[in-house]
Amino acid sequence: MSARVADVAASPPAASPTRPLSLAVALAIMVGGSVYPFMFAGQGGRVDHGFASAVFWAMSAGMVNGVGFKPRFVLWRWLFSGWACLFALLLAACLRLA
Repeated sequence: MSARVADVAASPPAASPTRPLSLAVALAIMVGGSVYPFMFAGQGGRVDHGFASAVFWAMSAGMVNGVGFKPRFVLWRWLFSGWACLFALLLAACLRLA
């Protein structure tokens, strides 16, 4: 085995950076939805599917981005980015206020 291969095999894998803000948003949505699930209900007490979908997208994007995972496929990378988390939160706010 050459010295180069031994150095690569002995080196630890590169740590992926965590993103605390995205992770905090995801955890807040997760805990908030678990403690008070009626937040996903609309005016009449029925589930608001548009709002819930936007909030769950924000939670998923925040969790994936927050732990530092970076998908290889470009579409998934965009859908689970920090900007997608922010966009989904803004979309949820607009749907809630409308």
